[in-house]
Amino acid sequence: MINVTDKAKEHILELRKREGYTDNHNIRVAVKGGGCSGLMYDLRFDEQINPGDHVYEDKGIKIIVDKKSLLYLLGTTLDFSDGLNGKGFQFINPNASRTCGCGESFAV
Repeated sequence: MINVTDKAKEHILELRKREGYTDNHNIRVAVKGGGCSGLMYDLRFDEQINPGDHVYEDKGIKIIVDKKSLLYLLGTTLDFSDGLNGKGFQFINPNASRTCGCGESFAV
């Protein structure tokens, strides 16, 4: 399961509308190699659900996760910050043993 905070939900809905996506465009979260800690998050809109994808819904936001990324993301919370450390989506991932300073990459 992947959770979405209220603040993240607000910004997802605002961003989807501003960029011209429809309600059929869900959030796809994936993990890819790279970043200063070894793995990095990929977050984008996607209306395609592929075989093997897992779909979760929290607060009305559907999140698509591919099978490979699922092990790294179980229990993760998607949040949005507009504080002093920068503005953007943040992943609160209990599976990460360390994260980089920008929060965009992690290691397990």
